[in-house]
Amino acid sequence: MISRHPHASDLALATVLTGGAFAFHQMAAARVPTPPLTTADVLSAVLAFLAIAGRRRWPRAVLLVVTAGLIGHYNATEHGHPLLVLASGFVAYTVAATTDRRTALMLAAGCGAAVYVGNAFVHANPVSLQSLPTLFFIGMATAFGDATRSRRAYLAEVMERARRAEQTREEEAQRRVIQERLRIARELHDVVAHHIAVISVQAAAASHLLDRRPEQVRPALDLIRHAGDDVLKELSSIVGVLRQSDDPVVSTEPAPGLSRLPALLETVAAAGLTVTVDTTGVERALPAVTDLAAYRIVQEALTNAHKHGTGSADLSLAWSGRALRIDVGNPPRGGQSPGSGYGIVGMRERATAADGTLEVRGTPDRFTVRATLPFEDKS
Repeated sequence: MISRHPHASDLALATVLTGGAFAFHQMAAARVPTPPLTTADVLSAVLAFLAIAGRRRWPRAVLLVVTAGLIGHYNATEHGHPLLVLASGFVAYTVAATTDRRTALMLAAGCGAAVYVGNAFVHANPVSLQSLPTLFFIGMATAFGDATRSRRAYLAEVMERARRAEQTREEEAQRRVIQERLRIARELHDVVAHHIAVISVQAAAASHLLDRRPEQVRPALDLIRHAGDDVLKELSSIVGVLRQSDDPVVSTEPAPGLSRLPALLETVAAAGLTVTVDTTGVERALPAVTDLAAYRIVQEALTNAHKHGTGSADLSLAWSGRALRIDVGNPPRGGQSPGSGYGIVGMRERATAADGTLEVRGTPDRFTVRATLPFEDKS
């Protein structure tokens, strides 16, 4: 409630303190002989009321005015007014809590020195100690206000760091979601594109042979069935990962790698693509990410060669001590352009994920995909 209406709270506090001071004076006067209130007392009380009520609006100006009031009251009565002393403490606290430390200390020290000099001048004594309680109260209020300001600044910094950390976590989570979506999209594209291409070609061949050579339809249908089973199996594996709970059971089935290259070559050969394989160097065990990237790049490149080529392709695997270079080339049938389609994008992303590079070159006579995948030589 106070934080929502600070000025109204200050007005209420000033009213309670000023009214309580006058009520206390009246009660004391009814019991014991008490000097009547002077004009200086009334003016000091009014000044204290205004200072407490307006301390948040103009803290520095109010502190100077209260200091002048204290000096004036010392000159008029030779003692400090309790309400003015209390108001000076409230205002000094507000100045220290809302101003930087250097400014607050300079203001408090200057006002304290002015009060001390004014009191010493009234008593004609340069070492008068009568104003020391007032100076001590103002100093304590300033120190408390500075501590409050430091605590607020610390809490604000902690909250800002927490906000930035939360924002960073949200951005990181969003980035991971995007990366996972791209990874799943690449997997789906590689799986579906290859097998559906095989199914499409064999279905067309079966339709062509159905009337002329019905005895040759069965091998095409068998290949379609096997391709369909393979794509359903791989799609089931991908969807199964998406449906796993927060604490999934780790699958023991290895990810596709170059060890499955012979089966891939058999599939594309059965689909009608003649692949000439050339391997140089000593084959080495690849990291999982690099092995998967190599297999998917070969798979996608051969699929493109089957879809857009003339029925033949060359596959070269060159092993060196630090990298595996994959070259897949085929004579284009027409319409095959370098760098187009999601397949090229997916191969380039896989090569980049394995810290490698991918180059696509197209001429009227040959279309070539070259991937260079580095790995750590542990031999």
